[in-house]
Formats: sequence, C-alpha cells, structure tokens
Amino acid sequence: MNLDIHTAVQTALLLSVLGTLLCAWIGVRTIQAGQKLMYFRKRRELMVRGWRLIFTSVVLVAASFFMFRYAEPTVYRFYVPSSTVTLTPTVTQTGTITMTPTISATPTETEIPLISPTPQLPPEVLAQFTSEVTPNADSAFSSVVMAKEIDDDFQPVEPASEYNNPVGKLYGAFSYDQMASGAQWTAMWIRMEDQRILCLETIPWDGSTGGYGYTECEPSSDDWLPGTYQVQIYVGETWKAFGEFTVVGEPPTPTSSPSPTRTLTSTPAPTNTRTPAPTATASVTPGPTIPPTATQTRTPTRTATITLTPTITRTPPPTSTRWPTRTPRMTDTRWPSQTPVLP
Repeated sequence: MNLDIHTAVQTALLLSVLGTLLCAWIGVRTIQAGQKLMYFRKRRELMVRGWRLIFTSVVLVAASFFMFRYAEPTVYRFYVPSSTVTLTPTVTQTGTITMTPTISATPTETEIPLISPTPQLPPEVLAQFTSEVTPNADSAFSSVVMAKEIDDDFQPVEPASEYNNPVGKLYGAFSYDQMASGAQWTAMWIRMEDQRILCLETIPWDGSTGGYGYTECEPSSDDWLPGTYQVQIYVGETWKAFGEFTVVGEPPTPTSSPSPTRTLTSTPAPTNTRTPAPTATASVTPGPTIPPTATQTRTPTRTATITLTPTITRTPPPTSTRWPTRTPRMTDTRWPSQTPVLP
C-alpha cells in the first residue's frame, strides 16, 4: 500500500485524537470507581491510575496540535514534494482488419515550431527583478491547483479546473521545498490564446524553506475572457511548475453610470458700435503741362523757425505785515461843575 506524506500525517493525527479521547474517558471512569471503594490502598491505586490516564490525554492533545501544525512542513524539508501524477485511462482497442501498407510520400519540408516548449519570462518581467540573492537550483514546486478559496493552511477549498463567468478572484495553491530566502520568484497568470499576462507577481521570497504557498489573481470582471489559462511559477529565470484551468462563458459587460456635467450659461455682453471717422476727399487741381523734353527738378526749401525762449521773471518776496497801530485811549470825562442858582 502506497501512502503519501499528507495521508500519513492525517492518519497519525486521527490516531492521536482517538487516543486522547480514550485516555480521558478511562481516566475519569477510574477516578469515579476509586472514590466508591472503602479500602484506602485500593482507592489510592485507582485514583493514581486515573490521574495518570488524564495526564496522558493532555500530552496527546499537545502532540496532536504540534502534529497538525508542524509535522508535514518538517517532513517536506527532508523529502522533496513531487507533483501528483494523474493517471490517464487507456482505451482498449478492438482488433480491426490490417490493411496492406502502401508507399507513403516522403515529406520534403519539416516544420520547426516557433514557440519553445519550455516557458520563459518576457524581457519586461525580467526588468522588474530586484533581488540579488542567487536562487537555489534544487528548489522544487508542486503543480498549481486553482480554487476560489483557501483555508488557514493554504490548502485549496473545492479546487476545480473549469470556471464559469463571472469568475472573480482565484487562488493558485502549491507546495514547495528548498527555497532560498530573498531569491526572486515570479507567478504569471497567462491567457494561452493570445499570450496576454492577466496577473503578475515578482518579488523576493519571504517565506520559509519548505511548506505551502499560494498566488492570487483578481482582475476586472471583463478581463476573464473565455479560453485556457496557465499559472506559471519561476524561481529566478528558471521555470519550476504550472497549473492550467479553463474559463467558459462571456464576461459581464461593465455598466458605467453617466456622471453629471456642469453647463455654463453665458450672457452675451453688449458690443460697442464704432462709428467710422469721416474720410477726407482730396481734390487735385490740374497744373501746367511740362513738355516731355524738359526735366524740372524741385529743390526743397528749408524754412527756419524762430522759437521764443521765455525769460525768467523774478517774483517779489511777500511784503511783511506791520505791527498793528495802537489805538489812543479815550479821554476821561470830568465831573460836571456846579451851576450857581440865581435868586
């Protein structure tokens, strides 16, 4: 019987859980039975035996936890995971009458495939490399399995090889071993019909040397065109593993809601009407006719104009105001003299 590592770990975990439950149940029953005995010595023996079984169940609980979390990654450090081989059913052919062979024409031209069977990274992806750590040539990856969800241990939930539109977000889960920390690794999601890169992830490796990992892809809904897709894994420039799946059905057409536009209302400004200036009409007075034999030359006469230069006039200084004149004081009026009375 051939058991893989995953099945062996799961079997050991199941046996450990069953042993935990059995020890706990027997320990509790032994303690209850010991409490009913009248003799001290036998009662103590049963109590000690029961507590030992309960302690054994606690140890098995701890062993089950460590086996569930760390057993399988530890085994993968010593045994390189290999991709699962899918058995192809063979069809039994019914015997037919063998025809007499005829001479077949020898082909004159041999077609050379233009595309290399080994995938390679395009130059625009190589230009995004940032790591300077040399990748480990012995690093290994399993086949990539696609699913819409993964659990806490990076295991695919209900994996499938065909998805109907709308697809949404997909995960590509895989196992790995002997990875060098800081080495450049790349995951490309490619549509095979037109070799279009749908999603790309190329970063230095920040995980452990062995275990489980995943890559994800969530483009816009209209990018999942029907066709065949591949998820290719590279370490450095070396191709390591791939996974393939199919998308069927037309993608949903994105509906865009019209955004409100702001309409500016312009008010015509009054225009100024310019009145053309009157044009002057020049009248020409015919002069005497000059004979064709005589040439008359006019000498311009320069007339000198005399410009009067204004003379400087001296402005007299302001006259000073004299002190005000003193008004003479009024003369005192003497007392009236007494006029004598006549008899």
